Amino acid sequence: MIIRELDQSYFEKLKELFRSVFSAPPWNEDWSDEQLDSYMRELIEVRGSIIYGLFDQDEFIGMSVGKIRHWCCGTEYFIEELCIRSDYQGRGCGREFLSLIEEKIKARGLNTIFLMTERSQPAYEFYKHIGFTELPELTAFAKELG
Repeated sequence: MIIRELDQSYFEKLKELFRSVFSAPPWNEDWSDEQLDSYMRELIEVRGSIIYGLFDQDEFIGMSVGKIRHWCCGTEYFIEELCIRSDYQGRGCGREFLSLIEEKIKARGLNTIFLMTERSQPAYEFYKHIGFTELPELTAFAKELG
């Protein structure tokens, strides 16, 4: 497995991978083309964005889309979206990908990886298992306007 930093020329491949993973169980998300296009552009066209791709030979099998975020405790890589192609899940690819990302961000002088996930999703246990710490002092809020 190798990691590469990607640029916007991978836009369509990022969307394709994202849709293939998150439209399948357990997420079963329904992304319209327009909504997904807008969402991915918001993520990759921001100042400080960093996009990593995981490759098995020339096969694009994983992505991490995030940004550099400056915070009082240091500078971090804030991962907005991370996924591994469904047929590669459960084979250690996610663990290896995050390990490779760690090396890359340390080389940039960043000191933290920050991400969020839902407690009810398998990713929650995965992140805990590979050494991420849940931050009990943080919570998320949303208000539906309808």
